Amino acid sequence: MYKILVALVFGGIILSSCQNNQEKALETKSETKQTETSEEFPFFIPSEKPDRELSAAVKRNYEAYSAIRPEQNELYSQFKYTKLKGFDYNDGDGTITRRDPSKVIFENGKYYVWYTGRKSPVRPVGMSRAKQATNVIPSADWDLADIWYATSEDGFTWKEEGIAVPRPPKPQPGWRSVTTTDILKFKGKYYLYFQAFMEASGLRGDFCPVSVAYADSPDGPWTHTGKVVLPNGPEGSWDQYSIHDPYPLVHDGKIYLYYKGDFDKRPELKPSKIRMQGLAIAEDPLGPFEKHPLNPVINSGHETTLFPFREGVAAIVQRDGQEHNTIQYAKDWVNFEITSISELLPLAAGPYVPDAFTDTKDGRGITWGISHFINADGNWNHTVLTRFDCDLSLDVHDDVMKKHYYAYPQDFYYKNHGLNSKQKQRIKEANKALQGE
Repeated sequence: MYKILVALVFGGIILSSCQNNQEKALETKSETKQTETSEEFPFFIPSEKPDRELSAAVKRNYEAYSAIRPEQNELYSQFKYTKLKGFDYNDGDGTITRRDPSKVIFENGKYYVWYTGRKSPVRPVGMSRAKQATNVIPSADWDLADIWYATSEDGFTWKEEGIAVPRPPKPQPGWRSVTTTDILKFKGKYYLYFQAFMEASGLRGDFCPVSVAYADSPDGPWTHTGKVVLPNGPEGSWDQYSIHDPYPLVHDGKIYLYYKGDFDKRPELKPSKIRMQGLAIAEDPLGPFEKHPLNPVINSGHETTLFPFREGVAAIVQRDGQEHNTIQYAKDWVNFEITSISELLPLAAGPYVPDAFTDTKDGRGITWGISHFINADGNWNHTVLTRFDCDLSLDVHDDVMKKHYYAYPQDFYYKNHGLNSKQKQRIKEANKALQGE
């Protein structure tokens, strides 16, 4: 009897397995047949582009993205945010700001981040009133700033270590303000690239070139070269005024320094400037840097945020331009294409990029970093650092990060996106005109 039962159970398992395999085979055959014979686009979307005429939209789904669904796209993610511990902001009165963090690196058993730090006796007067700025009164949130740094054991609680690179004496580049820095580790040394202001922001806009400091340790001491390492472009060029957000990576044994430019300022258009991103390349961290002939290489984005991915480089492109709120990819590190569209992308993101300086040909992506919130607590002159998390990694798959819809509460629309008084008046006048009044 026991042998009979075993045989029946075992036979049942084999039969069930065979049936399942047959069902899967029939399902696959059905999908294949549907794809081959149906005039309609198939219910089960083929993993490979069908050999049939396709609309531009469906063709783009196969040709422009690495996967046919967002949740299968390694370069698609939503973003989560966490308030950082360890930073005091003087109750958000605008006298203390921390913004524009660098990439995060891990050295000496802890994480390091550098950022624009300003501690002034009064809040900024605003760029439109820059002529009222003095050597103690800032014009903008980033005016009269130094480069500070902080360390952390877990990426959530940070210890502010102090000023890494102070403003140098006049007339050296950055005597007015040193801001928006980013870190490079190259052949055992460390380099901080930063915007070097030599006038208050607002007098002529945000005019500045890029300078650099170097050290043997992430804790310094840092030596300011006192020189411009990436100059503004010639008159009439797209980067003649702004060389912002220098962001170094190592590729092909060279330093690839991405940066942002503000240009095409037209008073009749608001916002009056557009922003794009360029690339400069050097064999030595101190230069000379040669700007790429195809600049600008990214046509959108307010800040530079890039990371090696597979053999190429990926970029988080947010806020400004035709292709804002996208994640883009350039296999050759120059020619970027959109790979995904997302929401709530981090502002001025400085991701933790373990392979940023390894000259990798197999970049693994990112899962977290530090960014900032401007207009914190409703104060335009108050910016705070925050942590973001995501899944833009080949080594992680987080289903929550791969969702592709945010449901905002109704107050988000009414309070943050309601009509202003001017818009209401325009609609009121339009209604009167229609009624013949």
